[in-house]
Amino acid sequence: MSFIRRTLALSIAIVIPIWAGDGALKKEPKVRSDHANSARSGVLWVAPADIRTRNLFYGSGGERREPHGTTFTFEKEDMSGSNPKMDVRDSDGVKWKLKLGTEPRPETAASRLLWSAGYFTLDYYLVKDARIEELPGHLHRGRNLIGPRGEVHDARLKRNPEGYEKAGIWRWRQDPFTGTREYNGLRVMMALMNNWDLKDINNEILDRKKTDAGPHEIYTVSDLGASFGTSSLGLHYVKRKGELEWYRRSRFATKITPDYVDFSTPGRPSILFFLNAREYFMRVYLDWIASRVPRADAKWIGEILARLSHEQICDAFRAGGYSPDEVQGFAAVVEQRIDTLNRL
Repeated sequence: MSFIRRTLALSIAIVIPIWAGDGALKKEPKVRSDHANSARSGVLWVAPADIRTRNLFYGSGGERREPHGTTFTFEKEDMSGSNPKMDVRDSDGVKWKLKLGTEPRPETAASRLLWSAGYFTLDYYLVKDARIEELPGHLHRGRNLIGPRGEVHDARLKRNPEGYEKAGIWRWRQDPFTGTREYNGLRVMMALMNNWDLKDINNEILDRKKTDAGPHEIYTVSDLGASFGTSSLGLHYVKRKGELEWYRRSRFATKITPDYVDFSTPGRPSILFFLNAREYFMRVYLDWIASRVPRADAKWIGEILARLSHEQICDAFRAGGYSPDEVQGFAAVVEQRIDTLNRL
């Protein structure tokens, strides 16, 4: 047996028990298993009849739902995910989930494109410059991203759509939409935006609680922060989220047949992450989401996106706080990918 194979075998023997044990210690997220592969329940997509007039700068929440002011009050730290997050309140007492790090800009832009195509999103806004009051003396993450008087830059604020509350998560392999056109269109949207972080925990089911408007239950991809960079978990992946040059050089459609299309995102994680077993095994088999998408369904979502104007696509990236040159660069790649879908 070669040295590499012996090392790999030893690594498997060591890390799989560690990974399994670590998972056993964590509380499993609530999954709505009553919906798994059963009769249709809830809504994933609604035809965007107003797509040509949708405001992609403000997104699904519109200008009316954006946070008021740039000063926020700290409530508690949120340790989920890989980027620093905390719960805050704005000047009107409205609660938001504030995120710092490399994900706020691409996540905001991604939410705009996803919403434009008819998919549900939470309300996302980017605040270029803000201040957080009543911060504790110690934070577990992100203290280096906060100034001495609580100043933060490029902070993403998120809250649920009006009248909705989180009811659980949904799984890519266990949902009431598998095989439908809108489900396959969502797979294409993830590939178009290079959102490779498609763990089930990043999907939410929202129940209508406080209003009679809208569907009773909606399905969303609620974490879009890994978009517009590389197509998989790899070396320096933190710095490559929302990076134009990596997005521009990545592949989109990798195989086109008369019946189906394969995409590059999500790709398999780099073998360098094998020793980080939890991260590796969470993603190593997610590449199926990018594979064998019915050609007709991929073309269908491309036809919807083709109705967006250049200015609308640019507005999505302006909402993410990108520079004018970056806005034009990202928009050009998105438009190239939309064109690829329409030529299927």
